[in-house]
Amino acid sequence: MTTHEAALALGRTFHQALVSGDWEGIRAVLHDDATWTLPGDNTISGTAKGADAVVERAQRIASYGLNFELLHVLVSRENMALSLHNTAHRKDAVLDEHLTTACRLRDGKIASIETYLSDVPGMNAFFV
Repeated sequence: MTTHEAALALGRTFHQALVSGDWEGIRAVLHDDATWTLPGDNTISGTAKGADAVVERAQRIASYGLNFELLHVLVSRENMALSLHNTAHRKDAVLDEHLTTACRLRDGKIASIETYLSDVPGMNAFFV
């Protein structure tokens, strides 16, 4: 398998684990010292440090009932990114955002994640 094929497969694995709530599957693709940084000022913002904290963040995000629509898995020479359209509805809030979750890879696993959002104020209003 080429480097870019491995990165594509890793991106698809991460997304499928997120969609299906396979927290052990997410944990399996992370380095122990992995981080995940999200913008904004809400319950999921900031940097989660360590693989367990990254999994907890994924669980917290999923607990809000999001639909994680995968638009593309993008690869660079050494890294991978997911292009997503996330939506969710509650009585008092609607989430409808496009985002890129950029993953820095190391030795075939995710070392760090940084998420770029189209609507930080909307995210802040939804994740209260």
